[in-house]
Amino acid sequence: MSAHESMEQADHAKEASEENRNIALLIAVIALCLALSETLGKGAQTESISKNVEASNLWAFFQAKSIRRTVVQTAAEQARLNGGADDATKAAVQKQIDDWQKTAARYRSEPETGEGTEQLSERAKQAEEERDLATAKYHHFELASGAFQIAIVLASATIITGMIALAWISGLLTLAGIGFTALGIFVPHLLHLA
Repeated sequence: MSAHESMEQADHAKEASEENRNIALLIAVIALCLALSETLGKGAQTESISKNVEASNLWAFFQAKSIRRTVVQTAAEQARLNGGADDATKAAVQKQIDDWQKTAARYRSEPETGEGTEQLSERAKQAEEERDLATAKYHHFELASGAFQIAIVLASATIITGMIALAWISGLLTLAGIGFTALGIFVPHLLHLA
């Protein structure tokens, strides 16, 4: 092997080494993006589950209050129908009916505690909206993670095959992943994915 051929091989090896360093740096950046999207996705998934449980609990409480209100109203109506024989009994029955009606009204609306059926319904709807928002974010972060994972595989394949086109595709997938991450953070309802 001549000195000239040795120099050419050394230059070629140096070029390949530089390319591999660049690809390794690309993989590191993509891995960082993947870690970020996975973390955001896990947080959004946890929030979605938490808000779903909260909404379910509030709707169950709403149903219990509705049943109690119906029972109290039925008791008041039944007592009104039965009435009483003498004035003292009628007065006692009317007092009980009034108490039941106050209780039924309190079960319907109790703003001071937020536990009337009207307030429970609003709180449950709010929890459902927050759950839907977290779910939309989660779907975007999952798509971003998928794009980053494929990008890492393609960038790694570039090192093995030497096909630079794979690195470019990897870069485009990385940009797509960054786009989905941004959508998940800023406008998760822009694209309907679920």
